[in-house]
Amino acid sequence: MAIVGIGVDVVDLARFSKVVYRTPGILDRLFTKAEQTGVAGKQLALVSLAGRFAVKEAVAKALGAPAGMEWHDCEVSNGGAPTISLRGTVASVADSKGVTNWHVSLSHDGPVAIAYVIAEKV
Repeated sequence: MAIVGIGVDVVDLARFSKVVYRTPGILDRLFTKAEQTGVAGKQLALVSLAGRFAVKEAVAKALGAPAGMEWHDCEVSNGGAPTISLRGTVASVADSKGVTNWHVSLSHDGPVAIAYVIAEKV
């Protein structure tokens, strides 16, 4: 196995909340309906959405942040450990780099959410 890329992102919860308050439609641009509601089918708290956004940013960074990747093409879920599902533009970039495995870590503490992602190939 070889590491293709590593990505990390930190989201300031207060800043994220202000952006969502000013531009509520941003949630639909950044997240699929499944990401917004989570396992229980209810709207997730902003702290959880901030964490999912951090994962998406970390995935992009692990892939070298090429232009043209669509937010909805990287779906973040967790029923315990966070996982990602890729399709479309993001899957295409990952495939072109030979990525076969993803490792995702997500944490929230006080005013921040942080995500760490490792893209790996066999």
